[in-house]
Amino acid sequence: MTAATAAVLAAGVALVGTGTAEAGERTTLQRDADALLKYGTPGVLVGVDTPGRDIKVRSGLGDVSARTPVPWNAKFRIGSFTKTFVAATVLQLVGEGKLSLDDPVERWLPGVVNANGNDGRAITVRQLLQHTSGLNEYLMDMPWLFSEQGFRDKRFTTVTAEEAVALAVQHPPLFPPGAGWEYSNTNYALAGMIIQKVTGRTWFDEVRERIIEPFGLKDTSAPYTESRIPRPHAVGYERFPGEGATEEDPKYGEFVDVTEQNPSWGGAAGAMVSTLDDGNRFLRLLLSGRVLKPAQLEEMRATVTPSEEFRENWPGARYGLGLVFVPNSCGGSWSHGGDVIGFQTRNGVTPDGRRSVMVSFNTHSFEPDEGVTPPRTDKSMELIDHALCSH
Repeated sequence: MTAATAAVLAAGVALVGTGTAEAGERTTLQRDADALLKYGTPGVLVGVDTPGRDIKVRSGLGDVSARTPVPWNAKFRIGSFTKTFVAATVLQLVGEGKLSLDDPVERWLPGVVNANGNDGRAITVRQLLQHTSGLNEYLMDMPWLFSEQGFRDKRFTTVTAEEAVALAVQHPPLFPPGAGWEYSNTNYALAGMIIQKVTGRTWFDEVRERIIEPFGLKDTSAPYTESRIPRPHAVGYERFPGEGATEEDPKYGEFVDVTEQNPSWGGAAGAMVSTLDDGNRFLRLLLSGRVLKPAQLEEMRATVTPSEEFRENWPGARYGLGLVFVPNSCGGSWSHGGDVIGFQTRNGVTPDGRRSVMVSFNTHSFEPDEGVTPPRTDKSMELIDHALCSH
């Protein structure tokens, strides 16, 4: 589907919202959503929440075969936005005195991180949540995730956190704990295991009981092995790399429907499902101080400098505990995106929690239309800046 075709399809889509949003704000949001199609997504769904009004726009297709748009209330896989929920759950436990951010991993998971120079005695819970542990990325030892045939063969396979961590600690650490920064899903696999050790309940049960249910996130779920997304939802599409693929040229094939998959490979690092409304509600409640005690919210917003590679996409970004601070034209916002096979999530919330935005794409593998130059930074940055700052 070309951007031109998608734009035609999008032209007849109505904007929806509660309250009376200014026409200019709606028009800008729709224009920004339409502009994202040229980077190679079938569809996009965007929601902005404020105390006075909510605005939603959509563009492109939620189902390419049926030629239908993304449902307004679509549920979607949020990928690593899951980490914000998990970090908040850990911090609630800290606030209750059930563990400390300075506890070594070994205290809660004896012997789990103890191979090839990886030492759980030297890694703290804080370092897991801020990605300064030095632990390797377990996904790099799951090659089936990155090939079409491999995915078809194993898409319903259950991967436990213990199995994931065991893959990661086969490799020497990337750096001594606290001496660097590297994004690694292994950190949150361990965080989920620690939640279970502290509480006697799975991470997804704790997230459900502590965050999803008390804060009315009725369309958010923390599935373990359930392969289907609750309806309504868009189709999740993925292009898999072809023969001779490189980072610069992945030689993508055609879109494959990857909507159904066992999300356990993401686990506490990326398995959750949510919606625009619930994602925005959670972000606004979190930053306005409703989810955590003041001391723990302060810890969550204490940041370190991430890698250069990370900051290429989000210039000037700083990483907290499951939250990212991103500078923008009105001072900055807090966020945590998510990438998972078939879906990509981007978001942002003002520091006071009064205004937030969620963006959902129904692909994670983007290939710009012919003649379109890939953006120098994350493709959603301009939309998110306009949504949070231009009002």
